[in-house]
Amino acid sequence: MSESPALYQSDLPLPLISRGKVRDIYDVDADHMLIVTTDRLSAFDVVLPQPIPGKGEVLTRVANFWFGRTRDLIANHLSDVPLDAVVTDPAQRARLGDRAIVVKKLKPLPVEAIVRGYLIGSGWKDYQQTGAVCGIPLPQGLRLADKLPEAIFTPSTKAAIGEHDENIDFASTVDLLGQELAEQVRDISLKIYSESAAYALERGIIIADTKFEFGLDDDGTLHLIDEVLTPDSSRFWPADQYRPGISPPSFDKQFVRDYLETLDWDKTPPGPELPAEIIAKTAEKYREAERRLTGR
Repeated sequence: MSESPALYQSDLPLPLISRGKVRDIYDVDADHMLIVTTDRLSAFDVVLPQPIPGKGEVLTRVANFWFGRTRDLIANHLSDVPLDAVVTDPAQRARLGDRAIVVKKLKPLPVEAIVRGYLIGSGWKDYQQTGAVCGIPLPQGLRLADKLPEAIFTPSTKAAIGEHDENIDFASTVDLLGQELAEQVRDISLKIYSESAAYALERGIIIADTKFEFGLDDDGTLHLIDEVLTPDSSRFWPADQYRPGISPPSFDKQFVRDYLETLDWDKTPPGPELPAEIIAKTAEKYREAERRLTGR
């Protein structure tokens, strides 16, 4: 199946609710909204100036795949409203490709539910300084990228565009959500991660860490929303190249982050232009992750 042309920004005849780092969200009706996952790429909380062709379609298909696999564990935001009922112009629908879904309107929770199975990224920096990650003590002597004795729940607050998310401990999560909901979010996040990581490992992908988002419906029922277990919301490593002590190569935008770290750029807007080979290699990494996970 061929990808549709790269889409940096959508422009639909619907009320625009928000334009995030990657997603354009439109109002449909009192109960639904339309999410368009564009080909924009953000790194270090800065949206880069060029699209990664096909990225939005890969992210949408991979997220939908996981929503399907996890629906017995938790409800999610997918609706049964078909896209052609909302985007009636065939040319506009074709332009969107697989990037658009109609979802239920839910009340998002003010935390990002992060689960870590391996010691990398900000967790590694935290561990080096404190011997713990988000207040959770870990054994001494762990190396970069080591597998943790068990997956840990390390939430963060949601930041506005251009701001950085802030890691918080579980007590702060309870302050934000209340004890019962905080425990529910923690427990389901760890369950989704452990089951999905085992599935991915059978297909040659280590899910080192991931971020879930949740929302509530009018009855207070918890739903999985936004995206789930995509190369944008997770760190995917090829299992056959994994070695503790080094930062493994990845199937996600870490490849772009590593390139940007070689530049003289202060990580503030505007983001630098990416070379064509970095764009092409990144697009291929996203496609390879989809192939391995979904068999598509």
